[in-house]
Amino acid sequence: MSEHATFCRICEPTCGMVATVEDGRLVQLRPDKQHPITTGFSCPKGLEFVHVQNDPDRVLHPLRRRPDGTFEQISWETAISEIGTRLRAVRERHGGESIGWYGGNPTAFSHSHAFWLSAFVRALGSRHLYTPNTQDTSSRFTASALLYGSPVVIPVPDLERTDFALLVGTNPLVSRGSLVSAGNLRERFTEITARGGRVVVVDPRRTETARAFEHVGVRPDGDAWLLLAMLHVIFEEGLADDVAIAKQATGIGPIRRAAEQVSPESAEERCGVPAEEIRTLARAFAGAPSAAAHGRTGACLGRYATLVNVLIDVLNVVTGNLDREGGVLFGRGTVDFTRLAHLAGAATYDSYRSRVGDLPEVLGQMPAPLMAPEIETPGKGQLKALVVSAGNPLLSVPGSNDLERALSSLDLQVGIDFYVNETHRTADYVLPAATFYERDDLVLAALDLHLKPFVQWTDAVVEPAGEAKPDWEIVDLLGKELGFAPMSAPVTKLVGHGGLGRTALRLARPVAGRLTPALLVDLLIRTGRDGDLFGLRRGGLSLKKLRANPRGIVLAEHLETGMLPRRVFHKGRKVRLDGAVIESELDRLLASPGPDEDYPLLLIGRRDVRSHNSWMHNTPKHRDPERRQYAMVHPKDAAEIGLTDGDPVRVTTVKGSVEIPARVTDEVVQGCIAVPHGWGHRGAGWQIANAAGGANINEILPSDPSDLERASGMAHLNAVPVRIEAAVPAV
Repeated sequence: MSEHATFCRICEPTCGMVATVEDGRLVQLRPDKQHPITTGFSCPKGLEFVHVQNDPDRVLHPLRRRPDGTFEQISWETAISEIGTRLRAVRERHGGESIGWYGGNPTAFSHSHAFWLSAFVRALGSRHLYTPNTQDTSSRFTASALLYGSPVVIPVPDLERTDFALLVGTNPLVSRGSLVSAGNLRERFTEITARGGRVVVVDPRRTETARAFEHVGVRPDGDAWLLLAMLHVIFEEGLADDVAIAKQATGIGPIRRAAEQVSPESAEERCGVPAEEIRTLARAFAGAPSAAAHGRTGACLGRYATLVNVLIDVLNVVTGNLDREGGVLFGRGTVDFTRLAHLAGAATYDSYRSRVGDLPEVLGQMPAPLMAPEIETPGKGQLKALVVSAGNPLLSVPGSNDLERALSSLDLQVGIDFYVNETHRTADYVLPAATFYERDDLVLAALDLHLKPFVQWTDAVVEPAGEAKPDWEIVDLLGKELGFAPMSAPVTKLVGHGGLGRTALRLARPVAGRLTPALLVDLLIRTGRDGDLFGLRRGGLSLKKLRANPRGIVLAEHLETGMLPRRVFHKGRKVRLDGAVIESELDRLLASPGPDEDYPLLLIGRRDVRSHNSWMHNTPKHRDPERRQYAMVHPKDAAEIGLTDGDPVRVTTVKGSVEIPARVTDEVVQGCIAVPHGWGHRGAGWQIANAAGGANINEILPSDPSDLERASGMAHLNAVPVRIEAAVPAV
């Protein structure tokens, strides 16, 4: 029996874990008390991953679908050869642009998976790259592109030093932090209040975080109205920091003019927050010694998601809290990920648009709800072959029924995963992926999000089970079959920038053969945190040094101020508060209609402390869906239709209806219901045999190209108009 210091890769905190291994098998996970950042903290999801690791339902060998829909085991050589032959045939008939990839949420926490699949799609000349970003973060990335000139510039709230944390649409006591990495965030927030500060949560639901601190119950999709009304008060009462605005930003005019039109009294009707409460909140935020406004998933999923994210940052700018201690800061990790993304040509927004719907790419990714129409719409670039890795879009992307129909018409569908999930029911091949405890890793995407600049590498804890392989190796094998090395072009492009010394050239040379993720990380971290991007220095960080420090290295106690000029890519290095997209979104909001009388309630999503994705739904504590998936309904809304707690409720949108158990609670504001998505499993054989079922809410969510936000392609998952009625239980 042996123990290994490693870390979880479910979400941004990347909590330190101790893995116990016996006879080559992971038998236990526990929080690492010696970890310098998370100090013995972990959420239930991280601890339960041992059940996923050892799940008897895991796919451990390549599978090929038979004509009757069942699967048979085949060899890796046969699988890669046959897939390669069929991909070449698709490329010859329709071009490389007809081959696409959907990479699920876990790709964001695997540097190798994310890099390799993106490079694979680019090498084909395809624009069909899809991820959960349009169900999660694309509006945040778009706001950053508009404000800072780069979609990968993400302000981080300085929670360890702030006096006022304003949290919009985020529930970090359950999510554990999204686009911010700090370990046990409950402690950070408690420390704020202990030193006399405030933590205020703006949300239609009195979430776990809101219950622990202060709650402002906003109507779904009312965030933009609330934020504009707060800006109205700040400008009207002379609370704005005009010096900071002039120094850091340009183009404040359209924001001022829009805010003038949205008084707290007029906003009250649209956001549901009393006018006096809006005034009090605005004065408190502007008057705090330091303050940080931060929004996440709830702020990213409404009809005006990009504008909401813009306004959150504008609130920080006009109160002088951008790039300020205790405000919001910009990370500087071991690797200058922001600049690297620009040099590699990956930090893009609206550099091209979708074939269907004319929507912008964000970070080279297209809106996931477009997959179905892209498959079914004839013409050049029609999607004919699709690889789905670490994802289950039938349960996570709006328009599930349309996508299920479309997938069955593909020339080729390949899954790379632990399970044959609902999406893979129509796949021609399913290839077994290694878990994150079966590969080495450094989560590059999280480096700039740590409250304390920090870096940690982990080697694999156990060997891959069965014949499973790390995702990047599978991508490499597919690329080889098509005649290219996926990562050769991106790294060659980086090598062409700046004074890259002999060491870097030597490290990069294996691109001509086979570049590994470990080699790539060694190259990137040797660039250092200071000086020029490629200023390699003796004695600096290296993969060898990280391996000698398996619990990671803390690089600084706090995020730095003074980083703004290095994180703004607009001319003049100033935050741009105007621009055609921002002005158009302001106009669209101000002209927006009121409630839909036919669908008078508004649907939002909900986080669950144990639920993360469909992988976790196969663990023992998730096999009773009614424990995890139910519709929260306000008592007054329930009384109007004669609904009592535990009764089934029928939820109807313009797209259709689903039935789900109801929980009657004043945790949601009146006129709002909350239902988590990602459920609706249909287990059989290799199909997540033990998983809970539940209702697939994505079957009835808006999914047409015209339903997507024009600025970012964001799916409309929050504030969806619905009506509800008590459903008669099936006999």
